[in-house]
Amino acid sequence: MGRDDNLVTLVRDRLRLHRGTPSRRLAGALADLAQTGALAPGDRLPSERDLAQAVGLSRGTVAAAFNALCDEGLCERRHGSGTYVLGTPSFGGLLKGGAVVADLSTSVVPDPSHLVVPPLDPAALLRSPSGHGYDAMGDPRLRALLRGGAAGAWPEGGGEVLVTAGAQQGIDLAARVLLRPGERVLVGDPAYGGALSVFRRAGVIAVPVDLAAPAAVEDALARHRPAAVYVVAVENPTGAVPDLRPAAELAAAADVPLVEDRTLAALVHDGAPPPAPLAPLHPYGTVTVGSLSKVLWGGLRVGWLAAPEPLLARLVDAKLDADLATSAVAQRLAAGLLDHNPPGPWLAELARRRDHFTAALAARLPGWTWERPAGGLSVWARLPGTDTDRFAVAAREEGVAVAPGSLFSPDGRHRDRLRLSFALPPALLDQAVEALARAWTAAQGD
Repeated sequence: MGRDDNLVTLVRDRLRLHRGTPSRRLAGALADLAQTGALAPGDRLPSERDLAQAVGLSRGTVAAAFNALCDEGLCERRHGSGTYVLGTPSFGGLLKGGAVVADLSTSVVPDPSHLVVPPLDPAALLRSPSGHGYDAMGDPRLRALLRGGAAGAWPEGGGEVLVTAGAQQGIDLAARVLLRPGERVLVGDPAYGGALSVFRRAGVIAVPVDLAAPAAVEDALARHRPAAVYVVAVENPTGAVPDLRPAAELAAAADVPLVEDRTLAALVHDGAPPPAPLAPLHPYGTVTVGSLSKVLWGGLRVGWLAAPEPLLARLVDAKLDADLATSAVAQRLAAGLLDHNPPGPWLAELARRRDHFTAALAARLPGWTWERPAGGLSVWARLPGTDTDRFAVAAREEGVAVAPGSLFSPDGRHRDRLRLSFALPPALLDQAVEALARAWTAAQGD
């Protein structure tokens, strides 16, 4: 099955977490993988016959599961081609019998209501340097704002940037340029699940390492001889802001490319400054990835890459192969929003929501522990003596979606952890904590 081998392993792991008929359990497992990014829009599912043989179910059971996914709008069948993922589930019938109170599983800006929308001239939104809108590098005004450090993205004079369709595409482009199937990439422990999905689909082996521990990085570089090192400025899922400078220096000394993900770099709380970019420490081998999704809104799908020549030229070629160009309208809108929305007010609101959420967790779930997140949008909570893959199913039955820790490890570790987003409004956070408390009480009684 080739690329599908990793998918089959994930499906087997998720099947045991779902109840009901075999087809319903399989449909729920596949929907889980779509929600977490292991299956992306446009991915082709294995054939009914191949998947049935791989997971020990009948072909009719797999066909029924695929039909259910199509009925939910998650997949579509294409005659003569197969079954393809259309989007991510909305936690409807496949995942739960009723409505979800709150989705804490995704570390995202919940809606654009915090934004000040500038006066919009529709004609101006439709302008681009080329006229036809296929501007490979991106909108000049937006790129100038990013080069000037807008939203904590990139230091003044930091070099040229390439606009992408979100940071996820940036990570994917970096993987295409730097990595080949079978090669190794060092990642954090835990690591961002979206990046792990990119590496998995590329056939790359992700090796978890404590990237803030120089001795561990040095040992991993010598032992595994990786093709790249992927680091996250403000860690997702933990919200920590580690000192990654030694890791960057060691990667430079070993002549190993560095991919720095700065998606959350602007979201550092309690008055602390954003961490400085690592590219000056590894100037000829760093690809820097960023996004406006966490400062503005994910629906814009606007991110960026920065790299030295000739590496940047290779990334531009990969971008052209992927989609020719990022939406010109989204870029023009993003530039206007950056002008009218300094990050300060949103940062202050996020800090209030973090403190509200953690206070509610401490009051209702005193057995759970976590480190206060210094940045980002989520809490990395430990549930003592609990398999959080199973607890996530129980929580969903109570109407709240959570991300189990195994999603943030290439080898399924951190099964006593949950990533919980605190970005929702306080009233929804309160309802979510009450639902989690009910699920926890029920789990303790099992």
